[in-house]
Amino acid sequence: MTADTTEPEEYAAGPAERRREQRGWYFYDFACSVYSTSVITVFLGPYLTSVARAAADAEGFVHPLGIPVRAGSLFAYAVSASLVVAILAMPMVGAIADRTGRKKPLLAASAYLGATATASMFFLAGDRYLLGTFLLIVANASLSVSMVLYNAYLPQIAEPDERDAVSSRGWAFGYTSGALVLVLNLVLYSGHDSFGLTEGEAVRICLASAGVWWGAFTLVPLRRLRDRRLGPAAPERSGEGAVGSGWRQLRETLKDMRRHPLTLSFLLAYLIYNDGVQTVISQASIYGSEELGLDQTTLITAVLLVQVLAVAGALGMGRLARVHGAKRTILGSLAVWTLILAAGYFLPARSPVFFYFLAAAIGLVLGGSQALSRSLFSHLVPRGKEAEYFSAYEMSDRGLSWLGPLVFGLAYQLTGSYRDAIISLVIFFAVGFTLLARVPVRRAVEAAGNPIPDRI
Repeated sequence: MTADTTEPEEYAAGPAERRREQRGWYFYDFACSVYSTSVITVFLGPYLTSVARAAADAEGFVHPLGIPVRAGSLFAYAVSASLVVAILAMPMVGAIADRTGRKKPLLAASAYLGATATASMFFLAGDRYLLGTFLLIVANASLSVSMVLYNAYLPQIAEPDERDAVSSRGWAFGYTSGALVLVLNLVLYSGHDSFGLTEGEAVRICLASAGVWWGAFTLVPLRRLRDRRLGPAAPERSGEGAVGSGWRQLRETLKDMRRHPLTLSFLLAYLIYNDGVQTVISQASIYGSEELGLDQTTLITAVLLVQVLAVAGALGMGRLARVHGAKRTILGSLAVWTLILAAGYFLPARSPVFFYFLAAAIGLVLGGSQALSRSLFSHLVPRGKEAEYFSAYEMSDRGLSWLGPLVFGLAYQLTGSYRDAIISLVIFFAVGFTLLARVPVRRAVEAAGNPIPDRI
């Protein structure tokens, strides 16, 4: 690997080299998406909830740091806390990456910290809910930091007219790996007796294997991606160090972002609607198991269906964007998300067939709405500010998505109903739709100093 190599500003990859980097870039989605799918979406929510209930008092509360928390709300609160931690780390890492031009060593450090925390979930047994909460916070925050750096490569490895397709292929790679590993998880979980395992041991192996997968396939992008500096390096103040200069550069970046109010308008819209998307993804298994009474096998197969259809959805919405533009395609997907939540509220309990229909609808819009949002934002980033601006984007993608899980957890804490919790998320999609519709994206691309694609 050449993690310490920084290409000069004038480095311009030819088509063959650019395709090679793109293929390597896809593989980070292939590596880390297993965590999002197997850990966050399927196994950890119900399992951590059961661990918390084993430690709960007679009223069903656990008391981390002396704070009474309903056991059923712990997972949502932990996800929210992990994203608050990510807020503190992501802007600094993005600023340092742009200042030094060395995204790859930072990507490696954050990826392997997250993979190690995930693999350590094998030890989450009995009533160790505090251990589970800690590992979730570390793994989720590490993933968010790594995605800042991963996303910042997109405008460097793809020409403007390629980005919708390249971003969509990255998501498709991620959903493919998620589906593949879920099949293996389903075999292990469903047949745990024949393997001589308890149900809890099977779940812990599924959790830990996601960390091993994440770490193993991260080697591919680390070998193929190249560091380069596209902007001038800021002089380092005496005795300040990389962290201090990173925070200083971040302050300068925030000032710079005020010069691009249309980019900020898109980020605000994305912050709102993506908060809803991320919350649906992370809380779906809790809703299915606790409110609808579905067993773990049904949840696994439903999420597997999401993964398979998300590949087709990401690629299909990428094609729609070529005809109708990314903005209009995203707006259409947000309307579908609103209908999905409304249908989920009225979904009858213990009805796997209806749950599968809902999962299919989620799969068709999930990958495309995320992939096109990423590619659309890449057109709004001034040259040489990729990692810093994508740190703000990632704060919207993950780091500021603490509000949705917090609302979800509070709604359940106050009402004891997951149906009330799930329908509360409609507001995120409605407000996000309204804000995005008001953003003049062509003017925003022009204001950022970038070429305007034929369709956007």
